[in-house]
Parts: sequence; C-alpha cells; structure tokens
Amino acid sequence: MRFGIVILPDQRWSEASRRWRLAEEYGFDHAWTYDHLGWRDLVEGPWFDAVTTLTAAATVTSRIRLGTYVASPNFRHPVHFARESVGLDDISGGRLILGLGAGGIGFDSAVLGRPELTPGQRVDRFAEFLELFDTVLQSRSTTWSGNYYAAVDARSTPGPVQQPRPPFVIAANGPRALRLAAKYANGWVTTGPQGEESAEVWWRTVAELRDRFEKTLADTGRAPESVDRYLNLDSAPVFSLSSVAAFQDAAGLAAELGFTDVITHWPRESSWYAGDEKVLEAVAAELPRF
Repeated sequence: MRFGIVILPDQRWSEASRRWRLAEEYGFDHAWTYDHLGWRDLVEGPWFDAVTTLTAAATVTSRIRLGTYVASPNFRHPVHFARESVGLDDISGGRLILGLGAGGIGFDSAVLGRPELTPGQRVDRFAEFLELFDTVLQSRSTTWSGNYYAAVDARSTPGPVQQPRPPFVIAANGPRALRLAAKYANGWVTTGPQGEESAEVWWRTVAELRDRFEKTLADTGRAPESVDRYLNLDSAPVFSLSSVAAFQDAAGLAAELGFTDVITHWPRESSWYAGDEKVLEAVAAELPRF
C-alpha cells in the first residue's frame, strides 16, 4: 500500500511550503493539489493555481511524487497543459503524476461564461482531451481536430523526463469514463459515491465500482496488474484523519478491496477536511508499519 495526501492550494506559499516539505518528511509516497479555479464555498477565500503550486512544491522536495487531483477540461486545453506538464516533469526530476478527470459542474464550469455541458457531453469532451493530450505528450508534432479541441503542429519538445509520458491517473465512476481509464490510465482513482450514504453503504459501493473497473479492464484486454488503483478515503462519511484509528480502519478496508494507493487530505482549521494536524503527525509515525 502506498499513501498520498492532498494539500489544498488555499495558503500563500510562505505558509504552504511547510506542508509540502512535511509531506515528504512524513513519508508519504505522493502529494496532490486540487486543480480548480475555485472550489465550492472556498471560492470566497485564498486559492492558487495547481501547476504553479506543484512547481513550487517540486523545488522544496526531492523524493515525493507530485500530482494534479484532478486536472480539469473545464478550463485546461490539452496543448497548453502538455507544455505545462513537460515543464513540471522536468523541474520535478520526473516525479509528476497527472491526475485527470472529466470536469464537474460548479464554479469552474461557469466562471468562463460557457454553456453548461451535460454529463454525456463532459465525457465526450474528456475523451477528446485524453486522446489529444496523450498524443501531444508522445509526439514530435501533432495536428488534430475534434468537436471540443484542435491542434495545429503542436509540440512538446523536448518531451517529458518520464517516457513515454508521465503516468495518467484517471478519475472514473461511470461506464464510459471507466472505459477511458482502461484505455489510457496507468492508475484509476475513485471517490466512491457522492451522496449521504452510511459508511457501510459507501464501502459496499466502492467494492462495486472496483468490480466494474476490473470487468472493464478484462473487456478491453488490459492486464489487471498494469493499472494501479487509488481510493480517495475522504469521500467516505468519516474524515480519514479524524483519528489514527479511523485512518487505520479506512486504509485496511481499502487494502482488502485491492487498492494499491489511498489518498487523504491535510487537516484544515475549519470547513472542508477540518481536523487536527497532531492526528496527521501520529498517522505519519505509523506509515512504515502499514
């Protein structure tokens, strides 16, 4: 089992850099930040860009892998994002993980003044995003045209440090998105259900999603061991860092379900992921024993 932590981009770097340094010192395998222009009610407070945040994080760490959780087609174009990704992979010395998702509704999908897309249209757009993004990262020159994106002689020279490209960790729950993950992903990440389920129902649904993904892999001919499986523990009814026992229980259940990686969130003073950093410290001290 590998352990990851999300650090929201909600502090100035003079404060936030401490968290990224500690994430590495604590022994986490990967650290992530949200890729949004603004997120839920936190849009009213400080919020910083994911790529610049990860670039800064790369300069104060040396081992931990760094990722977008998850990059959004709501406002990112595959050609420009490929350039940013090549730069970030270079600056980090090949530690970039590209968490990618279809993009949801809310601030990100409204702030640019574009019409709201239906769920089906968002998956259509995501399929184009992945095809073009994957192609640009691995090609010397790309000319491509779709309904949502186009490219004319797009370049990513000199290319990523990680060859043929940084790993894609694709967020997917629905059937079409799962097929995209089976086609493109080095890792699959799920948040499980997004309702008001009890813990028992949440974990049962996560198991069902795992089964659907396993079947999708089999249907597309992918070897099961070729794709890592990530679980966002904090979509469950209980915040995973509410106590050491809560984290141990959640990580243990994830391992039983065959997940290779789990992701928690850095405790905040209030609102989302409110918690005590002392619990994080205690959990970090136990990581080598998991």
